[in-house]
Amino acid sequence: MTDRETPRRRVPGPARPDRSAGRRPGPGARPARRPAPPRPGAPRGIRLGSPRPRLRLIGFALTLVLLVFVVRLLQVQAVDASAYAAKAQQNRYVVHTLAAQRGQITDRAGVALATSVDAYDITADPTLFTREQLKIGDGPEQAAALLAPILGEDQAELVGKLRPEDKKLRYVKLAGRQTPQVWRQIKDLRTALAAKAETDRSTVNVLAGVLAEPSSKRVYPNGELAAGILGWVNADGKGGGGIEQQLNGQLAGEDGKIRYAQSGGLQVPTAGSTETPAVPGSDIEMTIDRDIQWAAQNAITEQVEESEADRGYVIVQDTRTGEILAMANSPGFDPNDLSTADATAMGNAALQDAYEPGSTAKVMSMAAVLEENAATPQTHVVVPNRLHRGDRLFQDDVDHPTWYLTLNGVLAKSSNIGTILATGQLGRTQAEANRVLYTYLRKFGLGSYTGLGFPGETKGILAPPDQWSTSQQYTIPFGQGVSINAMQAASVYSTIANGGVRVEPTLVRGTKGPDGRFTPAPEPEKTRVVSERTATTLARMLESVVDDEEGTGTKARIPGYRVAGKTGTANRVDPATGKYRGYTSSFAGFAPADQPRVTVYCAIQNATEGSYFGGQICGPVYKQVMEFALKTLQIPPTGAEPANYPVTFTP
Repeated sequence: MTDRETPRRRVPGPARPDRSAGRRPGPGARPARRPAPPRPGAPRGIRLGSPRPRLRLIGFALTLVLLVFVVRLLQVQAVDASAYAAKAQQNRYVVHTLAAQRGQITDRAGVALATSVDAYDITADPTLFTREQLKIGDGPEQAAALLAPILGEDQAELVGKLRPEDKKLRYVKLAGRQTPQVWRQIKDLRTALAAKAETDRSTVNVLAGVLAEPSSKRVYPNGELAAGILGWVNADGKGGGGIEQQLNGQLAGEDGKIRYAQSGGLQVPTAGSTETPAVPGSDIEMTIDRDIQWAAQNAITEQVEESEADRGYVIVQDTRTGEILAMANSPGFDPNDLSTADATAMGNAALQDAYEPGSTAKVMSMAAVLEENAATPQTHVVVPNRLHRGDRLFQDDVDHPTWYLTLNGVLAKSSNIGTILATGQLGRTQAEANRVLYTYLRKFGLGSYTGLGFPGETKGILAPPDQWSTSQQYTIPFGQGVSINAMQAASVYSTIANGGVRVEPTLVRGTKGPDGRFTPAPEPEKTRVVSERTATTLARMLESVVDDEEGTGTKARIPGYRVAGKTGTANRVDPATGKYRGYTSSFAGFAPADQPRVTVYCAIQNATEGSYFGGQICGPVYKQVMEFALKTLQIPPTGAEPANYPVTFTP
C-alpha cells in the first residue's frame, strides 16, 4: 500500500459456518469463544411454555363430549328404542275410519226411496294451525272465516275445533257429509292460497291443514213421499227414525279402517298402509208401492188442508198377505232438509197416534154378536131416540124417532143405541157380555202391538173388562173408551176381508245383502179371529153401509165395484189437555166386497172447516185411493150382483 492509498474499511459479511463445530478440540486448536454478556438495557426474548398440558385438556373435553353422545345413542337405540319407535309411529301414522256404504231402501218394485251418494267429511289437523306452523297467531280464526260460509257452520265453533284444548290432537271433523262441490270449492281456495304464498311472503296458506275423507250422504229422491215410514239419518250417519232407525244395523253395514303415514297432513304413498275394507249395508225392499203411496199421500194432504184439520192418515193393505202398500201421513216432512221440518210431524202418526176409533169399531162388536150366534143380520132391533144405561143417557149422532132396524140396519145407519142393545146379548149379564166382547177385541189386535216393530208405535189402550167404568161398558161397543192406532184399525177390516184370519201386517218384503242375495222376510203370523161364515156375512153387511141409500158411506161408492166399508165419527181427546175437543173422522173398507183384495183406511183429526162426519170427508178419500189402487194392481170388478140384507123392518 502506498502513502497515497487510503485504507479500506472491511464490511462484515455473512457469518461463515464454523467448520470446527462438531469437531473435538485437538492440540493446537483455537479455544471457543465465550458468549458475550448481554448489554445493559437490551430486551430479553419470550420463552414459550410446553403445549402438552393444553392438548391433554382439549383431548379430555372432547372425550367427555363423545362419551355423552355415545351414552345417549345407546339409550335411544338400545335401552329406550321400543318406546321411541312407538312414539314415532304414533306421530307418523294415523288411523281413519272407512265409512260403509249404507244400503238402499226401495219399494216393492225396486224403485229407490232412500239411497246414498258420494260425499266428504271435511276434517283438519289442528297441529297445522299453530303459531309455530303458520308463523301467525290467528291461523284458526282466518281459516274459520273462510270455511264457515262454505260449510254453513258457525265460525266460532270452527275456531274451537281448530284450536282444541288438547294440543296434541291431530284430527277433528269440521263438517260431515258435504257434497263433492263443497270439497272442490275448499280445494280450489286452498290451491289459490298456496300459489299466492309462493310469490307473496305476507300471504299464509291457512287452509293447508284442511283435509277430506270420502263418505256418503243419505238422500231421498221422492222428497216427502213415505217420509213417515222411511225416517231419516242423523248427523252421525245413524237412523234417526222410521225404517232407517228400526233396521239401522242391517242398513249401516260395518265400517272399515285405514292406517297410513302422513307428513304435513298428507299421506306418504311410499310409507305403506294397512286397510280393513268396509262391508256395505244390506238393501231393504219394502212392501210399499210408490205409486199407491203417492196417491194416498196426495189424497190425504188435500183433504187435511181443505178441512183445516190437525192431521190425517191413510193406510192401504193387501188383504191376503198383510203387506202394507201405502202408509201416508199429513202433514209430513222432507227428510232431505230437516231444518225446515216441524218436530210434531217428524214421525209416523199412523202408528204413533192413539185415538178413539168411533163407529169403525162397531164391526168388531157385530163380529162377536154373529160369531156367538147372539143375532143374525135380519134380527130386529128397535132403536129408541134415547137409551138409559148405567149413569148415562145415550143417543145416536142424529136425533130421530124410534127406528125399526135389522142388525144389518144398525151397522148401515151406524146406530150407537142399536149396537149397545145388540152386544148386550153376548152374555146373561152385562159383566159376562163385557168379557166376551173383550175377548174378540183382543183377538182383532186391540191393546197389542201390530207386529211391525216400528219405533214409537203405540199399542193403544184397552183396559181389562173388570176395570171398565159404568159408561165404558156401553161406549166401548161403539168405539169410545178404547184407543187404537190407524194400523190396528186397518188390520181389523183386512181380517174380515181375509175370511176371518188376521195376518200380521208387514212393511218389509226382504233384504239384499252385499253379495246380492235376496232374503225374504219371515212369514207373518196368522190368527183365526172369526169363522169364514161370519166374515162373509159381515162383508155383506158392510156393503149396505155404502150401497144402501140408508147407509152412511154412500160417498165411498166406486162404479163397477162392490165396496164394503164403515164410517166413523168419534169425540176426540185433545192430547194437549186430555179433554174431549173436536172429532176423529174415519172410513174403513175393502174391495171388491165379494172377493177382497185391498183394504183402505182413512182418519182425519179435528177437522175445523166444513163437515166433520167420517162419511163426508173420509169417504171421498177412501174412494180416490181405492180406485187408484185397484187400477194400479189391475184388479177387475167381479161382475157379481150384491146380495144386500134389509136395513129396516116393518113392526
